[in-house]
Amino acid sequence: MKKIICKVEYDTEASELVAKRTVGKFGDPDGYEESLYKTEDGKYFLYTFGGPESKYAEEAIKRMSSAKAEEWLAEQK
Repeated sequence: MKKIICKVEYDTEASELVAKRTVGKFGDPDGYEESLYKTEDGKYFLYTFGGPESKYAEEAIKRMSSAKAEEWLAEQK
């Protein structure tokens, strides 16, 4: 997925996958995935998608600061 936010392109195919979190099983209407990516120039973003009843019912990209990305990673441990 690609998205331009504040004139910066965030692209899941051109960025490094740092970590992934899956909640629920494949096909669960309330299940979802969060994937943290890092661009070539060091910007972080969170790619999200999920079932129709999840908090990520629509595919999205959200940019993140380095500090927020570190917090997200710490929560995954």
